[in-house]
Amino acid sequence: MFRNNYDNDSVTFSPQGRIFQVEYAAEAVKQGSVVVGLVSKTHAVLVAIKRNAEELSSYQKKLFAVDEHVGLAIAGLTSDARVLSNFMKQQCLSQRLTYDRAMPLETLVSLIGDKAQLNTQHYGKRPYGVGLLVAGVDETGPHLFEFQPSGMTQEMLACAIGARSQMARTYLEKNLDKFPDCGRDELVRHGLKALKETLVQDRELTVENTSVGVVGLKEPGKKALEFFKVHDGAEVKEWINSVADENEGGEAGEGEGMQVDE
Repeated sequence: MFRNNYDNDSVTFSPQGRIFQVEYAAEAVKQGSVVVGLVSKTHAVLVAIKRNAEELSSYQKKLFAVDEHVGLAIAGLTSDARVLSNFMKQQCLSQRLTYDRAMPLETLVSLIGDKAQLNTQHYGKRPYGVGLLVAGVDETGPHLFEFQPSGMTQEMLACAIGARSQMARTYLEKNLDKFPDCGRDELVRHGLKALKETLVQDRELTVENTSVGVVGLKEPGKKALEFFKVHDGAEVKEWINSVADENEGGEAGEGEGMQVDE
């Protein structure tokens, strides 16, 4: 089962300078269903595809609220994500009790990065097998951060992680210039379009398998906060329908422009 003698623990470097346990954890993230995050001048949005293990089971949650100003999306092992999510909730609560203010996003994300890095430095521990997209609003505006099992964190303008996420990244890269000026609903639609790119041919976005999380400012330039909220079920139906209508309209336009030789 082992690739070589250097992947038995997460503290041993290979001669090539690699830590294989961390790479295996990154592979676990790639096996998870895809999640997409986007940020504009006023809002941060997370969208996710939910999976059910079998027909008799419910769909697994992919989006979690951490505090009223921040939430996260997960790809990978849900149990590991729950541990990190609970840790983030404790840190946010401690910040409010001690300083009576919300925790800045960069500080919060760096804390989970430090926590994950410790697992690559001490014998007998393993890396967390989950990747996170953390979206929120603080005093400097909306932000989106990516967390990797190695403990690396970075701020992103848009991001996708999970299975077949490269197709979503391609869409995000093509439309990156549009995101900063998007409103709330338009940003959600861009996220759903990116999510749609990752689907296999026989699958569609439905109210059962799609989750949307939104946080932002109620008005540009003001501090009034639109709290992080996860939208599921009937709440996402209008967004899904609008994306489907746009796709049908685009296909019809292409069909009308085609010339057929008689």
